[in-house]
Amino acid sequence: MAKIIITGGTGLVGKRLSKLLIDKKHDVVILSRSPKNENEFKWDISSNYVDEKALLNTDYIIHLAGAGIADKRWTKERKEVIINSRVKSANLLFDKISELKINLKGFISASGVGYYGAITTNKIYQETDNAGTDFLGDVCQKWENAAHQFSTKNIPVTILRTGIVLTDNGGALDKMKTPIITPLGSGKQFLPWIHLDDLCAIYIKAIEDNLEGIFNAVAPEHHTSITFSKELAKSINKPYIGIGVPSFMLKLIFGEMAKILLEGSKISAKKIEKNGYSFRFETLKKALNNL
Repeated sequence: MAKIIITGGTGLVGKRLSKLLIDKKHDVVILSRSPKNENEFKWDISSNYVDEKALLNTDYIIHLAGAGIADKRWTKERKEVIINSRVKSANLLFDKISELKINLKGFISASGVGYYGAITTNKIYQETDNAGTDFLGDVCQKWENAAHQFSTKNIPVTILRTGIVLTDNGGALDKMKTPIITPLGSGKQFLPWIHLDDLCAIYIKAIEDNLEGIFNAVAPEHHTSITFSKELAKSINKPYIGIGVPSFMLKLIFGEMAKILLEGSKISAKKIEKNGYSFRFETLKKALNNL
């Protein structure tokens, strides 16, 4: 049994992951801006505050906290919020862990497949590929650098570059379930995805099997916006129309953020599989039928 702190523990991934870890008899502590439950403790990034009681005897930190990438238009201010919510929060944890001399067994951080940049090509991106030069590439690079500083204290660091998380409640999939299902833009862009339970199982594997390093947390089956939309329409019995939502409309509505809807490449899942992870939901059909 390990003591595990989760930041962003009240979010989509955090809630499910907490439950699964508690089911496995781990001791889970949530850092929250407004703690309500017994296992929740206050932290406030703007005032550099963490309740030190939460940190005592901690074995692992799972760092999921971060403002939603697709929640609002990317104004200059919003971009700062997106970066700071990830980087400053990791810096705060690093400072406190150092100050209290806490001997962590591992720091496990979320990241995104946006690391490789919002670009559509037939290349299959692997963990050794360079970061993209756009905003998302920059966000993920800074996010990961903040995580890597823990290795200067000889703390193993694990980073999971995550695709679209499919869940039966909330998240991107809910927004896709429109009365008529259509692709976006050209429809040729790839949508790297993963079922919520597979993602949580990879986090648990990182702890229980001492996984260290960078891993793409995406399912092995590649889908474009067209093939994804067709599969989704079938699974929820809704009509599919092959005429995509025009790119210019998405750019008008979302501004620069439209890029993450209109571009996307294939991401390799081979490294995590070679490290012994078997996907429960390796195909989109299987994943959608479970949700």
